Amino acid sequence: MEKVRAFFKIAERKTSVKAEILAGVTTFLAMAYILPVNSGMLNQAGVPLGGVFFATAVASLIACLIMGLFANYPVALAPGMGINAFFTYNVVLFGFPGVEWQGALAAVFISGVLFLIISVTGIRRKVINAVPQGLKFAVGAGIGFFITFIGLKNMGVVVGNPVTLVELGNLGHPAVLLGLFGLFLVVALFAIGNKYSLIIAIAATAVLGFLLGLVGVPNMPAYDGTTTANLWQDVGETLFAPFKGGFAQLFSNPLSWFIIFIFLFVDFFDTAGTLMAVGNQAGLINEQSELIDGDKALLADAVGTVAGSMLGTSTVTSYIESATGIEQGGRTGLTAVTVAVLFLLSLLIYPLLSIITGIFDPETGAVYSPVTAMALVMVGALMVSQLKNIDWNDKAILIPAFLTIVFMIFTFSIAEGIAVGFIFYPVIMVATKRHKEVNPIMYILMGVFVLYFLLNVIL
Repeated sequence: MEKVRAFFKIAERKTSVKAEILAGVTTFLAMAYILPVNSGMLNQAGVPLGGVFFATAVASLIACLIMGLFANYPVALAPGMGINAFFTYNVVLFGFPGVEWQGALAAVFISGVLFLIISVTGIRRKVINAVPQGLKFAVGAGIGFFITFIGLKNMGVVVGNPVTLVELGNLGHPAVLLGLFGLFLVVALFAIGNKYSLIIAIAATAVLGFLLGLVGVPNMPAYDGTTTANLWQDVGETLFAPFKGGFAQLFSNPLSWFIIFIFLFVDFFDTAGTLMAVGNQAGLINEQSELIDGDKALLADAVGTVAGSMLGTSTVTSYIESATGIEQGGRTGLTAVTVAVLFLLSLLIYPLLSIITGIFDPETGAVYSPVTAMALVMVGALMVSQLKNIDWNDKAILIPAFLTIVFMIFTFSIAEGIAVGFIFYPVIMVATKRHKEVNPIMYILMGVFVLYFLLNVIL
C-alpha cells in the first residue's frame, strides 16, 4: 500500500487511498450514462450494438488507465457526447456519400494519430492560442443545442413537418410519455443537486418502460435478443474496422480531409477546455496558468481515441463529470484507475441493453429512444451554459459566435456551423480594421473552410 501511496503522490496532494477510490466510484456513476447512450447513438449509424458497447467500455478503460498511471490526473475519459452525434448524423447518415461507419472510424483513427503528434510536438499551445475564446465557447454551446435537438427528436417530442420543417410531436404516444417522464425526472434530480441524476433517470425510465411493457419485453419490437453471445459476435465485426475497408470508404470521398479535421478540432478544444476546468479544481495548474504535466494528460486522450477507433467507437475525450469525483476529494490518478476498473466490470451488464433499445412503432414507422434521449437534452443544457463566457459586446465575436450556433442547428451539421463561424471572424476583424489582432493560423483555418464549401459546390 505504501508503494501505491508513493506512486500516486497521495500524501503530497493531501488525499487518501479511500478518498481516491470513493472519488473514482463517484465519477463513474456520474458518467456511466455514456455506455447506453453512446451505444444507441452509434448503432443508428449501423455500428453493431455489442461492438459499440464493448468499444466504449474498453476504450474508456485504456484511456483512464493512461490518465491515471502516466499523467496521475483524477480525470476520466470516454467517447465524447456531441462528437458521437457528428459521427452518426453528419458523417454516416446525412453527410458524406460513400462513407459508412467503417470509414468514419478510419477518420477517427487518423484524427487520433494527429492529436498524438500535436500533443508531443508543442503545436497544441499555438493552435489553442490562435482561436478566440468566444469562438471556442460558441462551438461548445452550439454542439449543446445540436444534441438537445437530437434528444428531443429521439424522444418524439419534436417531429418533422413538410411545411414548418418541425413541430410538436404526439404527446399522447406511450413512448413519448415515457421519454417525458425521464426528462422531468432528470431535470428535477439535477435541480436539487443530485450528482447521479443522469444514471438514475436512465435506470428509472428503463424500469418503468419494462413494467409497462414498452421496452425489453420478448416478442415486442423493442426487444433485440441481446446476449453475451451477441456481444462477441458484434465485437468481431467492429474490431479493426478502419482496416477492413474503412480507409477505402473514407478516401473515396474527396472531402475526407474535412471529416478528419472536424474530428480533430472538436476533440482538441473539448479536451483542452475540460482539462483546464477540472485541473484548476484539483489544484493542477501552475503559476503560469498551465496544466502540470498537461502534455501527458493529452496523450491519454489521443491514445484513447486511436484505441477506440480500432475497437469500434467515436472520439474519446476527457469528461467534465470528473469534477464530481474531484469534489469528493479525488486529486490523483488513483481516481482515474478506479474508473477504469469499473468500466471493465461494466462489460458484465451488456445483456441489460435490451431494455434501452429503441421502440419501433409499426403504424407510423417512427423509432423512439425514450430511455436515453433525456440524457442528450440534459447534457446539451449543460453545454449551452458556456454562452455566459462569450463577450457579447464585441461584434467580432458576437456575430461569428451566433452564426456558428444557428448554422449548427439549422443545417443539422456541427462541421458547417464551425466552418461558418471561422470564416466570418477574420472577415469582420479585417472589416473593422482589427486584422493585426488575428492570429495567422485563423486565416489558414478560414481558407480551409472556404475550400470546403467550394468543393461542396463543385463536387
